[in-house]
Amino acid sequence: MRAITQDRLGPADVLHLTETARPVPGPTEVLVRVRAAGVNPVDRATRESGGLGTLGAPPFTVGWDVSGVVEETGIGVTRFAPGDDVYGMPWFPRQAAAYAEYVTAPSRHFAPKPVSLSHVEAAGLPLAGLTAWQTLVDTAGLRPGQRVLVTAAAGGVGHLAVQIAAARGAYVLGTARAANHAFLRSLGVSEPIDYTAVDVADAVRDVDVVLDLAGDDPARLVRTLRLGGVLVPVPEGLDDVTTRAAAEAGVRAVDFLVEPDHAGLAELSALVDAGRLAVTVAATYPLGEAARAHEHGATGRTRGKIVLTVD
Repeated sequence: MRAITQDRLGPADVLHLTETARPVPGPTEVLVRVRAAGVNPVDRATRESGGLGTLGAPPFTVGWDVSGVVEETGIGVTRFAPGDDVYGMPWFPRQAAAYAEYVTAPSRHFAPKPVSLSHVEAAGLPLAGLTAWQTLVDTAGLRPGQRVLVTAAAGGVGHLAVQIAAARGAYVLGTARAANHAFLRSLGVSEPIDYTAVDVADAVRDVDVVLDLAGDDPARLVRTLRLGGVLVPVPEGLDDVTTRAAAEAGVRAVDFLVEPDHAGLAELSALVDAGRLAVTVAATYPLGEAARAHEHGATGRTRGKIVLTVD
């Protein structure tokens, strides 16, 4: 099969197309023929610096978001059969090698693909969608009527998070450049905030949940929360400064890392097929142009998701 690999850490041009053996599913695993693979910031971080270090030293293949068709099932698989359309974020944060024509992983790392999404759209949903779902619903326990602030709200995770929050009856504030405010309102943001014109930490008060996806200075966002609120800083995670600021303000700051979750994927699928959650695809690139896809994502101006297509 064809796959993207890298022999060293570095810029986007370390990614190259290669031929490798097709994986074989083990017990409880499925072999999925990949139709599309989502591109995420963690892919770029792993390519460039090793990211979380869970893939070890190169050579390796990055990528976790997958949408495709079950080709073969291992012993013990009861949830899927060959021919089923599935999507998921297998193995994260260990190597899934999603930038390839085939992927193997435990069947419970996948869920049936939303019937209303193409494979390209579905490939943009798992990692970003599960990040949004697990932070807002599982971690923060977001309830109807609560106020939630989402930074970088027009991005890959952000544009899904605001829709999930709105679907759960929250009042949503979202930060983005003014050019993206109409887009945010179309997703359910009640109060768009231009972070280039105002200091968000000074302009916002009395929110129940902050989902910080910008990662600039999460400690400053503590002041936007009311007593007992929850801050989830995703890109940078918790540091001592943020932890102390949260404790002094009487709010909860949570360290977070997304994990495979077929139940969460099913919840996302239900929202999608009910017309309450849509995936915006900013651009697609063929598998062999993964380096170009990474360069595009590094601009920091992407509205929605970048996806690799696999013929």
